[in-house]
Amino acid sequence: MYVFTQKASSALEPTLTLALTADERTRSRYRYSISSEITESDCQTTNSAVGEAEPQTAEIYLQLPRGTTLRDGDCLIGDGHAQVLRIVAKPEPVMTVRTTPSDQSASTQPALKLLQAAYHLGNRHVALELGTDYLRLAPDSVLEAMLNQLGVMVTVETVPFQPEMGAYGHHH
Repeated sequence: MYVFTQKASSALEPTLTLALTADERTRSRYRYSISSEITESDCQTTNSAVGEAEPQTAEIYLQLPRGTTLRDGDCLIGDGHAQVLRIVAKPEPVMTVRTTPSDQSASTQPALKLLQAAYHLGNRHVALELGTDYLRLAPDSVLEAMLNQLGVMVTVETVPFQPEMGAYGHHH
C-alpha cells in the first residue's frame, strides 16, 4: 500500500496515476485500488513467456490534511518520497450550459444569459465549473428545468469536471 500525505510539485515525474471525480477529489482521507503497471525496478513480476509487465493492483491511501481539495494535474508524495502520484480529473456525467446558436447571431447578449444562469446556480450553492463560453455542473433534473426556462442550452455529456473551489476554498 502506498500512503500519500502531501502535495508536491507538479513538475515531478509521476510513478502512479489516479483518476478521480470532482467529488472524490474533495476527500482528504480515502483508500483506492488501482490497476497499474509497475516497472521491474519496483519489484514487478514479469510474464516470462513474453517478457511484458503484468498489471497489478496497487492500494492507494490518501492521508492529506483535512479540507484538501485536489485539482487535475496535482502530484502527491508520501513520507518516503519514493512514489509520486498524479491526480487526473476523471470523466463523469455533467450538464454543460451554453447560449443557444440564435443568441450568438442575434442582438441579445449571450454572456449576459450565462451570467444569469451562473447567478441562479450560485444562489443554490451548486458546484460549478466556469468556462469562457460555458458553465458545467452535476446532472440535476430540477436545475436542468430552471436552466431551460432561462433560455440557455443544456447538454448532458461525460467529461472531466473541475468546479471552482469558491472564495473559501470549498463548495457545499
